[in-house]
Amino acid sequence: MHAPPRAVFTGGAVCGRGGQDERGGRLAAPARPPRPMRPLRPALLLLAVVLAAGCQTAAPDAAQAAPAQADGLYHPARDLGPLFHDVQLARLFPDSKTFADARPLLPPAEIAARYQAERGGPQTDGAGGAAFDLAAFVDRHFEIPEPVGAGYETDPSLSMEAHVRALWPVLTRPADDPELVSSLIPLPNPYVVPGGRFREVYYWDSYFTMLGLVESGRLDVVRSVLDNFAYQIETVGHVPNGNRTYYLSRSQPPFFAAMVGLYAAATDSAEALRYLPALEAEHAFWMDGAEALAPGEAHRRAVRLAGGAVLNRYWDDRPEPRPESYREDYELAQTLPEADRPALYRNLRAAAESGWDFSSRWMRDPTDLRTLETVDLVPVDLNSLLYHQEQTIGRLHALGGDDAEAERWAGRAEARCRALLDAAYDPSEGAFFDVRWRTGQRVTDRPTLAMAAPLYFGLATEAQGRATADRIERDFLRPGGLVTTLVASGQQWDAPNGWPPLQWLGAEGARRYGRADLADAVRDRWLALNRRVYQATGKMTEKYDVTDLSRPAGGGEYPNQDGFGWTNGVALGFSAQE
Repeated sequence: MHAPPRAVFTGGAVCGRGGQDERGGRLAAPARPPRPMRPLRPALLLLAVVLAAGCQTAAPDAAQAAPAQADGLYHPARDLGPLFHDVQLARLFPDSKTFADARPLLPPAEIAARYQAERGGPQTDGAGGAAFDLAAFVDRHFEIPEPVGAGYETDPSLSMEAHVRALWPVLTRPADDPELVSSLIPLPNPYVVPGGRFREVYYWDSYFTMLGLVESGRLDVVRSVLDNFAYQIETVGHVPNGNRTYYLSRSQPPFFAAMVGLYAAATDSAEALRYLPALEAEHAFWMDGAEALAPGEAHRRAVRLAGGAVLNRYWDDRPEPRPESYREDYELAQTLPEADRPALYRNLRAAAESGWDFSSRWMRDPTDLRTLETVDLVPVDLNSLLYHQEQTIGRLHALGGDDAEAERWAGRAEARCRALLDAAYDPSEGAFFDVRWRTGQRVTDRPTLAMAAPLYFGLATEAQGRATADRIERDFLRPGGLVTTLVASGQQWDAPNGWPPLQWLGAEGARRYGRADLADAVRDRWLALNRRVYQATGKMTEKYDVTDLSRPAGGGEYPNQDGFGWTNGVALGFSAQE
């Protein structure tokens, strides 16, 4: 074996040029042994077995069934049955997520039985009996959650940066109590939540939140969040969308490798070695069934293109309404024939796994959410992330002295890079696009800021990166930063909204390909908008209208949220560059 290289984990490319900025970890040092994991709860251990056994052989989409939920955890939609359905459709709470997060005060089976018995009594007081009161029943049997940060008052004398640093304790949750019955999946270490209605840790949010934690010197929190994600991969086989049972059937954009690289850059490259098993296990989750696919087939998140290359898509294992958006999904599905509803549910959930829920990016008709085609698309950003993951795993093997494994993973990264550049880059458009995997058609009629991901992760050639940066500047740059898409559909991941993670990917992707001027323009416009809204409202919000700076962002299934984890992280990351 050769001596382990003094490696970086975020820069460089194997088939694209990789840009100019080789950002990454420090020089390697002896690895510290990983901290022992806590023993698995029996329910989580069973869940890991169930999920691992859920889909073992490749099959076309239509033949795939949802895995069972025999995991012993509390799933509100399943365990409450008709009560959950009736509460959601009765609109007891403006936000469907509220009841999904409510904590039962008695065993869920007992509450469900009481509901069946009590609602069977007199429904009106015409016969002298009291009418059944659904709201009162819920109030007696559930603890209704409050928004994160409810009652927190901003100190108007603080700068935006000081305000953000003061928010970290407000947004940080201690290790969870595993004995409490709720939809929350208990985690063994503290973690940072976004804020508002988002009372749990979210997967891809956390990378951008970590940018600010690093700038604030909170590497202890970064480490504990990484350990929680490694714990989830070990216990349930992947990082769920968030640590709620209703999120277990899907993940989110796989930023774990990028988080590991960020932590290594702030500490030491060897710090990343402890996460190598989790990185490999997560990769296996995304690639499940890939080896058995014939050209033109898909299985869960893996697809094999007609030419034989394997890439990935977003997916969800359960074709049914999302519990956190139950009423919205159910009512939308009722407008379709019954046979078409499972496909709609699958596409809604897959779009939620993408993090872009919802956007014209996934819709054949941007005015009609029922035309979602999420599972039919190979997303350019998802595959850029998986390329980076494969590259990181290879470099960690090299750092650990295993040259054979390092070479094997580098080969996987190179194969994905070449396949993605061939499938997703359109020379006539000078940009990257999502691809319909069945036909190989690029979705050039719906350009999106996802085209920044191949720049950020260094896949693009020099010419591709420059052309894409020019396209971003020409079509997406607005007075307040980068707009998400060019379509004003009313969905929140569309124009005129800008989102913190896309500002960071767009700006730093452009910087990597020599467009520091564009990167600085995005940074300066975005920070100016953040500061303007903060000074006017005392808030850091989830998203911003980057076109009309006098107007708050809108769209989506819920109001714009205050907090806000990834907004705070990107603001501090950009502010440190000024």
